Amino acid sequence: MSIQFPNLGINLDYVGKSIQIFGFEITFFGLVIALGMLLGMGFVILEAKRCGENKDDYLEMMIISLLLGVVGSRMLYVLCSWNLYKGNIIEIFNVRNGGLTFYGGLFGGMLGAAIYCGVRRKSFMQMADTASMGIVIAQIIGRWGDFFNRESFGEYTNSIFAMQLPLSAVRSSEVTSAMRENLETIGGTSYIQVHPVFLYESLWCLLLFLLMLVWKRKKHFHGEVFLKYLAGYGLGRFCIELLRTDKLMIPGTSVGISQLISAALFVICAMIAVVEETMAKKRAARRRRRREQDYEAQERAAREAEAEEYRERLRLERAFADGDAAGVPEVYNGTASAYEHDSEESEETSSVEEEHPEEDPQDEKNTEKIVEEENSVAEDFYEKDSEKDTEEISEEEALPEASGTENYVEENAGISAVISAPARAGFKIPPMETHAFLTASTLPEKKSAYFCEKISALGLAPAAAKFAIGVHLPPRGGSSVS
Repeated sequence: MSIQFPNLGINLDYVGKSIQIFGFEITFFGLVIALGMLLGMGFVILEAKRCGENKDDYLEMMIISLLLGVVGSRMLYVLCSWNLYKGNIIEIFNVRNGGLTFYGGLFGGMLGAAIYCGVRRKSFMQMADTASMGIVIAQIIGRWGDFFNRESFGEYTNSIFAMQLPLSAVRSSEVTSAMRENLETIGGTSYIQVHPVFLYESLWCLLLFLLMLVWKRKKHFHGEVFLKYLAGYGLGRFCIELLRTDKLMIPGTSVGISQLISAALFVICAMIAVVEETMAKKRAARRRRRREQDYEAQERAAREAEAEEYRERLRLERAFADGDAAGVPEVYNGTASAYEHDSEESEETSSVEEEHPEEDPQDEKNTEKIVEEENSVAEDFYEKDSEKDTEEISEEEALPEASGTENYVEENAGISAVISAPARAGFKIPPMETHAFLTASTLPEKKSAYFCEKISALGLAPAAAKFAIGVHLPPRGGSSVS
């Protein structure tokens, strides 16, 4: 039997319905449906792999959905055509003569997928987004099975896509009066000229698939692609059903079951998709604003911390410059690395202070006497060491050194008493390298070493020297050292 598209100039002289393989008749309708399902399943597996999902989960789900889909497809057809099967129940299981509906298969497959996801604790809507793309691929190809079966055609038309079918190749119940009035006789064979509804649906599904590719990459929530697929296919199928003459009716009515389901899917799924997408965009906007606020708060906190650190550093510098021991914290928290917390001298000083936390007035008087003795001893040692240094160096180098030393001593007279002041005041000074500080001062190198040894002999933490020499206290009175 031939099929022609006169307005397109296409004439297919012979289009068979089946082939014989080892004595078994296999219909082209079944082959095309199987090909569509295999390609759809293959695409789903590849898409799952591309998205980093477990392809085995999709394969298991599709197998279960396929089995329940066949059952659902047959059940819906039997329910809508009960008069054909109520006298012969066994015929219900004979699917070789046709009798399947797409929506029955879709709902059966959805039920199988929902059961699988519930048992395996998977997200049904997330998996449905990918699986629905495989379904639409199966529809694009599978609808051409109706072409070989001479099914899914519409009312008479003379449009560019008009298709001519032999009158004897179609069921008489599907031929309308308009078709009979416009019969075409070619070579002694009568042809009806109708809408190729299967072609319209295949092209509609192709367009839907292209849109789904875009939706999949820009989706805002799980299930968005699936819901839009149901709404989009429902819209297209509702319009296509208006053209069909082989519609499956609801028993006792003139309403097509597929048309009713299509309308319901479009309205319900479109509304859900719009609402969910709107809410998802609002949630995304709130999260974006929250991230921006958190970032601004962090930046503000960092700036405030930096400013506070700078103010603290200035306060400490002023405290050292003004000689305000009370204004200096026990442990300097600035960025300078001059303080070290693990010095043995600091531990000794701390232990002494813990043993004598408070001092009475009598202790203060004794301390003053000790300080005076320390001053005299320190000056004597210093004078002797200075004489040795003067003899070792040349006369030209000795003069400026002596001059500089005299100026320094004049500005910091009574330095031994100053060194002892922090200990007497109960002030804890973190340990540091006194020798490095004294070397950096105006003292000669050997005199700096002398002071380090002297401070250690006095039992004071080396850091006391840094505090005593670093701050500019008023001189207690001059003592010359030659």
